Amino acid sequence: MKHDQEFATHLEQLLGGAQAVRITVPGFMPLLVEKIGSSEDGHRLVSLCQYDEQSGDLMRDPDLVFLFTDLPDGPAAEPVSYSNDYLGIFQEVYRYDEVGRRTPVLPALNQDLQEFARAWFATLRDQGFFASTAAREILSP
Repeated sequence: MKHDQEFATHLEQLLGGAQAVRITVPGFMPLLVEKIGSSEDGHRLVSLCQYDEQSGDLMRDPDLVFLFTDLPDGPAAEPVSYSNDYLGIFQEVYRYDEVGRRTPVLPALNQDLQEFARAWFATLRDQGFFASTAAREILSP
């Protein structure tokens, strides 16, 4: 849970109170952070995505979606899906049953996405996406 709370803090910092933000750092693919709605059980979903263009199409490389929950000591953001358009990959940790309950589909994927998210946030920090010098474009306030 500690990492999920760190993920929530990082995502809120990148969003800066907006609904959707594009952050650019020279030499790297743009980063889009966007509140994309709610899960079937009512939890907020936030997408963290770097993208490029191929033949006029935007390509996610990658897109990691986080599910926010409220814990007694603050929000937590669990990575729940991964997409990479160049590799044709879409993976989800959970599915929802007919009454909207989350059911694990790929439990091992949860750990893989946790590790990936930790590494990606460290890389984004090293690349300057968290720095005050990064160009921030608010796409939706």
